[in-house]
Amino acid sequence: MVHKILFWSGFGVAVRLWQLGIEMRPFFAKEGLWAYPFFGAIGGSFGYWLSGVENRQLQVLADRRNKLLEKRQRRAEREAAASGEQGSSAEKGGILASTS
Repeated sequence: MVHKILFWSGFGVAVRLWQLGIEMRPFFAKEGLWAYPFFGAIGGSFGYWLSGVENRQLQVLADRRNKLLEKRQRRAEREAAASGEQGSSAEKGGILASTS
């Protein structure tokens, strides 16, 4: 989580440098130094929000995966029970047919 916040803070500062470069203004003028922490804080807050989104998405994916695995297990048990009831005579017939 910290690496995302630091990356996006750095990205915010880079955006400020890019903005000043486009405007062809000096990077470290005294009246504009307040903007670097501001842009860094905005970028950091975006990184924090993005890490929360990622955590929520991973949780939703894990829940869906668990539900699918449970559903597949129930289906396999149901099919095994159904084939056990129906398959016993068919299996005997198949064994007899293959041995003769």
